[in-house]
Amino acid sequence: MKLGTTLFLKMAVILIGIPVLALCIFLVPGIANFATELYPDMAYLKYLVLIDLYASAIPFYFALYQA
Repeated sequence: MKLGTTLFLKMAVILIGIPVLALCIFLVPGIANFATELYPDMAYLKYLVLIDLYASAIPFYFALYQA
C-alpha cells in the first residue's frame, strides 16, 4: 500500500512539473518577443520579461521538490 501511494504521488508531481517546463521552454520566449513587438523602443523589455517569468518558475519547482 505504501509503495503504491508513494509512486502515485511521485508521478503526480512529475506530471505537474512537465507542462510548466514545456511552457517555460516554448511559450515564455514567445511572450518576451510579443512584449518587444508591442514596445519596440524598449528593447530591454524582452530580457526583463524573460527574467521575471523564469524567476517565477524557480519557486514553483522548489515547491514541487519539497512536495
